Amino acid sequence: PVPHLSQHSTIERDGFNLMSIQMGSQSGTHVDAPFHFDQNAKRIDELDLGLFYGPGRILDCGDLKPREKITLGHLGEQIDLVKPGEILFFKTGWSDFFGTLEYFNNPYLASDLVEHLLNKGIKTFGLDALNIDETPDGSHPGEGFPAHHLIAKAGGVICENLTNLGSVDFDSPVFSILPLKFIGIDGAPVRAVAIEN
Repeated sequence: PVPHLSQHSTIERDGFNLMSIQMGSQSGTHVDAPFHFDQNAKRIDELDLGLFYGPGRILDCGDLKPREKITLGHLGEQIDLVKPGEILFFKTGWSDFFGTLEYFNNPYLASDLVEHLLNKGIKTFGLDALNIDETPDGSHPGEGFPAHHLIAKAGGVICENLTNLGSVDFDSPVFSILPLKFIGIDGAPVRAVAIEN
């Protein structure tokens, strides 16, 4: 859904300013609950808040081509530094294309990479692109969202449409991607921040 903001009240007319906001549950930078891909899984308000706040790591994926699958090979020795329970963000550089059609040709995570990280104790995944899986369109049907399904099955969460990952220039960041507390739905927008500890 296309977000729409309109002025509902004004100081001149009503004595206060108030906006009316219409958007999708996954507009802008947002998190997916497992319910997004599993009808019987937890919804956004049922998840442990520890999934959305804590120490994390940004993994630099290097230079990527449109629709390139991100594999263990892209990450090299960075993967050995990952600790159980960390929040992992994948830096693709694709947020530079936001607002263009190229944004829909995003790189995405290989399912065996996701499985490897789930086995290492990772439950929170994020990237600076539209979709953690290949984004389907008329000429690219995609693979059926394997990364989403694997993470949902593990009770994990996904954060998409991150930006400014390059501005995190300090070690050992603490990430906050706390969602709005919508009741019983698939996800929610977030204000994602990296905190220098």
